[in-house]
Amino acid sequence: MTGVTLKILHGADRGKVYEDLEPPLTVGREEGNDIQLNDERVSRCHFKVQRDNDRLVLTDLDSTNGTKVNGVECQLKILRHGDLISVGRSLMLVGSESQIAARLQAMDAENPTLSREMASSESSIAVDLNYEPKSPYPAEVIQIQEVPSIPDDLTPGQKAQVCEILDYLQSRLHRLIETARTDEDSQEVVLKFSAWQRLLETQQRLAMMTRQIADPDWPSQE
Repeated sequence: MTGVTLKILHGADRGKVYEDLEPPLTVGREEGNDIQLNDERVSRCHFKVQRDNDRLVLTDLDSTNGTKVNGVECQLKILRHGDLISVGRSLMLVGSESQIAARLQAMDAENPTLSREMASSESSIAVDLNYEPKSPYPAEVIQIQEVPSIPDDLTPGQKAQVCEILDYLQSRLHRLIETARTDEDSQEVVLKFSAWQRLLETQQRLAMMTRQIADPDWPSQE
């Protein structure tokens, strides 16, 4: 199994490439990290990457300014080749060019329409890195929102818990969809204010659940 490659695309350390690092590894401002960033907005020990079977898992280490993967702030995240990690003023690319190319090829094989969708949708292309003169990095970085897979080897109790969560979300979305009003002329969908509040409440609950999974010691607000 190959190690982890991280390339610094932006920030004081841009241009540095760390190849074949073996997890677990940490990234932060302080000496002793596997990758030390010269960035005052990065915490002393900002995040770690560890291996879980064939997956790479990023965990934010209660950093002051947070960690974003593909533009979304997260506490716990499965990493894939082509993902972008943002901490402070620094931007990092996960994977070598060959690893990213292999992922793109696998995605094309699973979904033949993917290339056409990427070409036709501006939001499907993650980042244009052409602003970097003579940049060694690929001009397109993957940021397509893939459907997450269900965890393997769940116990019957864990399966039941996952089903409860999905059932809860499905029932909430079903009620919201039923209350929505569509306007074909303007191509808009309108929700009542009460439905909008229920949607925000659902988002809040999801955020709390995600936080509790990533940090079991974090107190629930309920």
